[in-house]
Amino acid sequence: MTAQKGSAFLLKISDGATPAVYRTVAGLRTTQLSITGDTVVITSKESGGWRELLSGAGVRSVSVSAAGIFLGSAAEAQVRANAMSGTIDDYELSFEGGEKLQGKFLVQRLDYAGDFNGERNYTLALESSGPVTPA
Repeated sequence: MTAQKGSAFLLKISDGATPAVYRTVAGLRTTQLSITGDTVVITSKESGGWRELLSGAGVRSVSVSAAGIFLGSAAEAQVRANAMSGTIDDYELSFEGGEKLQGKFLVQRLDYAGDFNGERNYTLALESSGPVTPA
């Protein structure tokens, strides 16, 4: 097994067409994916002193955070419009090995920053709404 390049971990947004075409949110330098789930504890006297969890229960979610250089692409403009309107949209995460995850996400946070004589950069945070599935 070889290490995969972080530059090949891409965040893409749907163009809204059917079938959807996903455009890369350009200029990303860092991208992070977190999959979390709540647990349902079903421990009883018969558990022998060990905690037991109910498989498949609880609430699962996917969080994505990214940071990069603002390039003014159409995909970036769509992310900004979604952040301003609170719109949930279709996104795709793709990895170097060819794996892809697709789902609906809400832009939870979008920050812009820049220094005098420096590039304009941004950070964003997405939270899943509904299932996130392999594509």
